Amino acid sequence: MPILVAPPLAPFISSDLGLNQTLTGALTTLPILMLAIGAMPGSLAISRLGPRNTLVLAMVVMAMGSAARGLAPEIVTLLTASAVMGLGIAMMQPALPALLPRWLPPHHVAMGTAIYMNGMLMGEFVGAGITLPLLVPLLENSWRLTLLAWSLPALLVAAALFLPKRDLARPTERAAWLPDWSNPLTLKLGLLLGLSASMFFGLNAYMGNLLAQTGHFDKLSQALFCYNIAQVFASLMMLKMARQWVGRRSMITVTAVISVAGTTGAIALEGWWAIASATLMSFVAGILLILLVALPPLLARPGETGRLSAGTFLVGYTLAFTIPMLGGVVSDMTGDVRHSILVMIAYSVLVLPLIRTLDLKPARAESSGS
Repeated sequence: MPILVAPPLAPFISSDLGLNQTLTGALTTLPILMLAIGAMPGSLAISRLGPRNTLVLAMVVMAMGSAARGLAPEIVTLLTASAVMGLGIAMMQPALPALLPRWLPPHHVAMGTAIYMNGMLMGEFVGAGITLPLLVPLLENSWRLTLLAWSLPALLVAAALFLPKRDLARPTERAAWLPDWSNPLTLKLGLLLGLSASMFFGLNAYMGNLLAQTGHFDKLSQALFCYNIAQVFASLMMLKMARQWVGRRSMITVTAVISVAGTTGAIALEGWWAIASATLMSFVAGILLILLVALPPLLARPGETGRLSAGTFLVGYTLAFTIPMLGGVVSDMTGDVRHSILVMIAYSVLVLPLIRTLDLKPARAESSGS
């Protein structure tokens, strides 16, 4: 929720604090950059505190950073708070896959991934889809109160994580936490995650400018609603199909190709047809995201899951930040926002062949409690 509440609130924040286009975009892209930077602290915390305690710490840091944005008196404080919030979210990312082998037998890991990704994608929809039509009017059109309100659920989740008594202890041995760059999966999964994430976050960030350029800015609220709820439906489908689809190369290929096609349609078409094409991309990219995030606990030994996930997120979210930003530079040079989307499409086409080289053999678990 905290990341994707920024696009609908951007006009209010920009008007109040006098942000230019670059700083307004940074409200969304800076936390995404922190998803990459914070992957390593998350992996280190897992090796020292354990995944459960790391997840609790991450939720508290995220809530404090998100709430601080609503109290920020000026631009520097606002961006600093956004960075802190992104760090908390980043620490969550490797902690969740690392918990799955502890909580679930191997044949339920794919379903476990689909369940927690359903929650994360539901948060994206809630943040981006219902903020403007529901929450902002209830809070007297105050972007500050809206940011504070969306920060509270994280504290409730952090408290609830202490209810079960299992897995609260710190690790007895200090496991490796740096990504294993000699493992080709680390880079390959990261590059493919960059495909999914850069198109989803990038099109989200440029949706308003794209619709304005084609004379359909009045459709922005509906477009963001459809675009983000599509990923919720994707996660619901994966609750049903996770066991059959996770680990299958053909499904990764099909969803990646359709994602590229949907993004292309978003700039080749106009009006509702463009929105429909973007929504298709969001739906399929949501499935692709879950297919990729589910692979580390499936392909790595339990003790290695955290560092493989951290390396994947480090690469993937670095690209999710840099590719859309590079696209923005290109579109500023040409004056055509569609060129920013073309940069994302070009990157995606370049990494598609990596799917054929993935080694998708499941790892043998050494012990269920490692």
